[in-house]
Amino acid sequence: MGLFTKDIQTFDDLFVHQLKDIYYAEKRILKALPKMIDKATNTNLKAGFNAHLQQTEGHVGRLEQVFSMHGVTPDAVTCPAIDGIIKEAEEVAGDVADKQVLDAALIAAAQAVEHYEITRYGSLVAWARRLGRNDCADLLERTLEEEKATDQKLTTLAEGTVNQAAA
Repeated sequence: MGLFTKDIQTFDDLFVHQLKDIYYAEKRILKALPKMIDKATNTNLKAGFNAHLQQTEGHVGRLEQVFSMHGVTPDAVTCPAIDGIIKEAEEVAGDVADKQVLDAALIAAAQAVEHYEITRYGSLVAWARRLGRNDCADLLERTLEEEKATDQKLTTLAEGTVNQAAA
């Protein structure tokens, strides 16, 4: 089911489609984070990725709650956007020999993922509220705030030490 297909007829259909999209993305991120943890050399970056791995498991669980609350079976639709972001991250990380530069590249890749998630969760929160599903919106908003906090932590780490070491 693509974003602009006949399968999306109503606003509720759009909401459910985006839930399935971000569900796929979160599960895909769960698979990618261990590789990023292995490649990272900065101890704070490794710790941050480990913490976000745990957090992402919680995001998947929250999404499953939202599906249930909305009366929909948890399901995923392939998300070419997150696949592309992760593929690009893997390619860049595979090309960088200098470990400090690699850490900077990993942060940039992680922030691309975070920005995608922030966009998706922001829309989902607004749509859930418009659909009268404040219960769903509240859960989604918790995840949105966690994604924003992760992005800010990555920025602080990059600007504080990693980019300087890479330069």
